[in-house]
Amino acid sequence: MMNALEGATMGMLTFVIQDTGKRIVVDTEGHRSVMSAAVENDIPGIEGECGGEMSCGTCHVYVESAPEGYAPEQTADEIDMLEAVGEPRDVSRLSCQLPLDEQADGLVVFVPQALS
Repeated sequence: MMNALEGATMGMLTFVIQDTGKRIVVDTEGHRSVMSAAVENDIPGIEGECGGEMSCGTCHVYVESAPEGYAPEQTADEIDMLEAVGEPRDVSRLSCQLPLDEQADGLVVFVPQALS
């Protein structure tokens, strides 16, 4: 049985890379989260080492611009993990917790510089 998110064209997602200011637009088709789209498209600064289990923080992003109606709530676990990332802000999110559905079309996330 096919999941409702599998194989459906959801829209476009933009990553803004801190180091260069480069904007990378990707098609979200077939991706369940912002993190999976980033890893699949080799977006610099997003590692997703834990595979979306909220245990590493290597998929930290800042939500720059979200489409109207797109407002996935943070869980207590995500908030706790964000306290451990470098330079957290009010708009910080773990990209593994940002679903890619029809409401996400046009989402723009800023990828902070990876800490060395």
